[in-house]
Amino acid sequence: MSEHLLEVRNLHTSFFTDNGEVKAVSDVSYYVDREEIVAIVGESGCGKSVTQMSVMQLIQTPPGRILSGEVLFEGKDLLQYKPKSKEMMAVRGSGISMVFQEPMTSLNPVLTVGYQLVEMIRTHKELKREDAWKLAVSLLKQVGIPEAEQRMKDYPFQMSGGMRQRVMIAMAISCDAKLIIADEPTTALDVTTQAQIMEKLIEVVHNNHTSLIIVTHNLGLVARYAQRIYVMYAGRIIESGTTYDIINNPKHPYTIGLLASVPRLDRDRSEALVPINGVPPRLIDLPDRCAFLPRCTCACDVCREKGIPPLTRIDGNIHMSACWRMKGDGEDV
Repeated sequence: MSEHLLEVRNLHTSFFTDNGEVKAVSDVSYYVDREEIVAIVGESGCGKSVTQMSVMQLIQTPPGRILSGEVLFEGKDLLQYKPKSKEMMAVRGSGISMVFQEPMTSLNPVLTVGYQLVEMIRTHKELKREDAWKLAVSLLKQVGIPEAEQRMKDYPFQMSGGMRQRVMIAMAISCDAKLIIADEPTTALDVTTQAQIMEKLIEVVHNNHTSLIIVTHNLGLVARYAQRIYVMYAGRIIESGTTYDIINNPKHPYTIGLLASVPRLDRDRSEALVPINGVPPRLIDLPDRCAFLPRCTCACDVCREKGIPPLTRIDGNIHMSACWRMKGDGEDV
């Protein structure tokens, strides 16, 4: 049995286009333990979602291709399975479930919610349709959908965004998955609904003793829920550590910039938010040095002269940062 429930090692995923190779994921490594909540945070286009799609082997080929790396789930390398093999199909749903970013495009618009839930359940469980229907109704009740029996007969367009996202959560837990990947689960939802969805997702995870990966661009959203955080930029993990470390003692300039741009209740209301100037690099034309260099306010000669900085352990614990200003053990250059 593997020490970690999920362990990703040195993952590389690229998209090959007419204009060249888009290096969406470059040498990404991370892990998730059993019954642990982990967040992967970063700007749009930094490779967060592609990393998770690679784990599930849902990268469209062509143009995408997983070039190298390992994805160990309960000790078995999922990349050794073909994407449409029986082994990989069995992992999806019953081993790892995914709550996709936009439920309106994930749910089939011409099939009722109940039909889709029942088919999901019967794919992974040997249940009669009647028993699968009863289980689906109980799942909708579990995720907080009122009049669940009636809503089973609804089509996705008849539900609000928050309700559709609850249906996706119900699907994710329908087959007793050991790991749920929630890819931007609150996108396009109002603030109140965001809070309701996150609270319901966390409640379900705790009740079912499930591990959870939250993929988001919002550090503030996950600060309350995640035990550990990985920060991604330009296809790489540039900082990782406990939530306390990342929020209270960020080391990478990009993480510091992300936190400075988030409103906080303990700040003076007259204090302006500080944006990160510039734009992320094009993944089709990545530099051979720190990708954050053009936007970094802390850059020094070492940053300009050396190549891509490796993740360096800080103070001897699990907090790590990929910055040339960190010589090791938390000491600044």
